[in-house]
Amino acid sequence: MRRLLVLLGALWLALGTAAAVPGPAHAAETPWFVNSVGAATQVISVVGVGSSTAKMDVWERTTAGWQPVGVGIPAQIGSAGMAQDIHEGSMKTPMGIFTLDYAFGTEPNPGGGLPHVQVGPDHWWDGDVDSPTYNTMQVCKREECPFGIGGTGTENLQIPQYAHAVVMGVNKARVPGAGSAFFLHSTDGGPTAGCIAIDDAMLVKIIRWLRPGAVIAVSK
Repeated sequence: MRRLLVLLGALWLALGTAAAVPGPAHAAETPWFVNSVGAATQVISVVGVGSSTAKMDVWERTTAGWQPVGVGIPAQIGSAGMAQDIHEGSMKTPMGIFTLDYAFGTEPNPGGGLPHVQVGPDHWWDGDVDSPTYNTMQVCKREECPFGIGGTGTENLQIPQYAHAVVMGVNKARVPGAGSAFFLHSTDGGPTAGCIAIDDAMLVKIIRWLRPGAVIAVSK
């Protein structure tokens, strides 16, 4: 536990700086995802450690190689674990390499390099498999939304778990039924419906560190 607290403290400090550059004491390492992330220079690694829990490590590629910005961040994943192939309602976190396209949340933009949308009661994530806007954020009043809401997988985004969140590029082709609404978001302390959730204060620091081109790598 003491080692975990020390490592979390190091991440806290690194991500709290303007440049968020890892300290020179870290030797370059070869992380497990190195051959899967292309030219990405920022990677969030999520590796399952339990039935619905994971360990998150944050990495940055420098001229000296891959450097750990921070390690050992506790994360919650889907209540049914992880899987390579997922579907709407599977309650599983998808495995693979995914883009981190933009941030959103009920709270104001905390800063950082990603676009940000502050959401309110009229913001939804369309989970209706019969909708032409399936797996996208939409803005409409409940009674005027052109897609299904109750029982369709559609989510209203004004909830505490979305105080801060980052959209994961899962099912970007928007194949009906192949899964929707996968985010890195604030935790409520329990398993998710397929997202990845961490402490809100830590998530804010990560969002401030992220830049376009960052990816999240998820594996067992």
